[in-house]
Amino acid sequence: VYRGSVKDFPGFDASQDAEALYNAMKGFGSDKEAILDLITSRSNKQRVEICQSYKSLYGKDLIADLKYELTGKFERLIVSLMRPPPYSDAKEIKDAIAGIGTDEKCLIEILASRTNQEIHDLVAAYKDAYERDLEADVVGDTSGHFKKMLVVLLQGTREEDDVVSEDLVEQDAKDLLEAGELKWGTDEAQFIYILGRRSKQHLRLVFDEYLKISGKPIERSIRGELSGDFEKLMLAVVKCIRSTPEYFAERLYKAMKGLGTRDNTLIRIMVSRSEIDMLDIREVFRTKYEKSLYNMIKEDTSGEYKKALLKLCGGDDDAAGEFFPEAAQVAYRMWELSAVAKVELRGTVQPAGSFNDDGDAQVLRKAMKGLGTDEGAIIDVLTQRSNAQRQLILKAYKAHYGRDLMADLKSELSGSLAKLVLGLMLTPAQYDAKQLRKAVEGAGTDESVLIEIMATRNNQEIAAINKAYQEAYNKRLEDDLSSDTSGHFKRILVSLALGNRDEGPENLSQAHEDAKKLADVSSNASSDSLETCFLSILCTRSYSHLRRVFQEFIKMTNHDVEHAIRKRMSGDVRDAFLAIVRSVKNKPAFFADKLYKSMKGAGTDERTLTRIMISRSEIDLLNIRGEFVDLFDKSLHHMIEKDTSGDYRKALLALCGGED
Repeated sequence: VYRGSVKDFPGFDASQDAEALYNAMKGFGSDKEAILDLITSRSNKQRVEICQSYKSLYGKDLIADLKYELTGKFERLIVSLMRPPPYSDAKEIKDAIAGIGTDEKCLIEILASRTNQEIHDLVAAYKDAYERDLEADVVGDTSGHFKKMLVVLLQGTREEDDVVSEDLVEQDAKDLLEAGELKWGTDEAQFIYILGRRSKQHLRLVFDEYLKISGKPIERSIRGELSGDFEKLMLAVVKCIRSTPEYFAERLYKAMKGLGTRDNTLIRIMVSRSEIDMLDIREVFRTKYEKSLYNMIKEDTSGEYKKALLKLCGGDDDAAGEFFPEAAQVAYRMWELSAVAKVELRGTVQPAGSFNDDGDAQVLRKAMKGLGTDEGAIIDVLTQRSNAQRQLILKAYKAHYGRDLMADLKSELSGSLAKLVLGLMLTPAQYDAKQLRKAVEGAGTDESVLIEIMATRNNQEIAAINKAYQEAYNKRLEDDLSSDTSGHFKRILVSLALGNRDEGPENLSQAHEDAKKLADVSSNASSDSLETCFLSILCTRSYSHLRRVFQEFIKMTNHDVEHAIRKRMSGDVRDAFLAIVRSVKNKPAFFADKLYKSMKGAGTDERTLTRIMISRSEIDLLNIRGEFVDLFDKSLHHMIEKDTSGDYRKALLALCGGED
């Protein structure tokens, strides 16, 4: 099935088109609109014929005339459309390695994403256009493992058979694991050989197997084991193997998001994919970024340049009635993987080995006695003990000195550090209870805290929080939540506060039924029954069951359930349901996102930062760190280091553990 957005023009006549272009350019000024309309509605093969016709009719070179008549980005786009794809690629690569410095990103994008045939055509076009050898030019301009992998890709010898041997899949996954994670140092040659040679079909299974045996996606290992341009190239190769349209959707998104637009990237992708997989790219884009590629181009560009890009894009996927089978597939696969990956949850804080509660109590007393306080000593002891051990230290301190350690810490420490240290001394349930209490107390309610805690804690945790809340405040948590919130939001919180979510495995026929209910109310119900229906399923079913429900939901609607929630709901109710869905999908990723938002931009939201670092330190902070790097291309450690200071920073980094 053809998945490009630009098709052959019916009733095409090369000399008629050549004449139209000649007329659009003759005289004073040119008719840019006519030029762009004509060129974007012809296929590349037809454009090449127009060039030949133009030459025989007028004895002039059409590309040279277009260059003379047009300027800037619009000119680059139109001229790029006139070249056959292999020559376009050749020109891009020539520009990337000519002159001072190399545009590695362009080299990576082209060589990681092209098929064997496209690579062979590119090598031939390069030789024809520049009378030079592409491999020699690339070798002369790059170095190390990066160079080796580019040379492997330039051979265009990736296996193309779809016959997959199970044994080889297991062997390759094992070899990759042993070449990286399980080895001191990294055996790059193994990565180059397996990722450079095996067929796409085969490698997709290798990646699934790798996730099974290592508990992490291959991308995370590549980030940890490789570095620099070589790392970027290998990540691009993996992305293209998983889904080339997804790789390009991400490149397009990054080219336009934030300040300024990377026009070279935008032009290169829109031109090179317009006759290959633009429809697939649009579908993935729409699902992944929740806006259509069409709209993003429209917001980000202007003038004739914009018009031409939109013609290459084709339709607008935000229009009603558009379906996204491709994108739904990508989302569906993600649910599949989240269901099979046996991810082991790991905190960063372990119980100390040779633990002596009385010895620790003495160290702490010494750190606080007399003039001044030794914050460093306090941090060293408390961040390196488990919560259970800290509870024993509290008792030992009282037994030894007849003093209350909490009171002493409170009077000796101040600011963010005090909040962090005192938080570490409470049991997890006491700490959560205290955060909830603060969120409902006084004027105004901090709904985001209520959502974060209530939507992510399991039944045991909720039961413990209820008990701790009653003990500390002589009130029932449910009563406080009720009197401080209202409407559907209140009902969601009350349901979650019961802590009686099912804990059983999925039930397929039930999951199908649940998904159908959600799909039906999403498409047509009044909002009241909509929220009630979501509540009755999202707040009561087990996580493994909900994973299956969300997967079935995609099958029925071609949309991820998040999309339906965003479209139909608003405010706290929307945020609460989204938090539950994300927590079901991938809880560590949910917290990684919250941590990132607490530090990015101006100012730091220290309350959120402190709260998550404390409450996840013994549960899944290690997993959160992994997700953080995957999502934001920087380590949590690095971001805390940049964003905080003094003893507070020292304590946070101690909880965070290593650099990723």
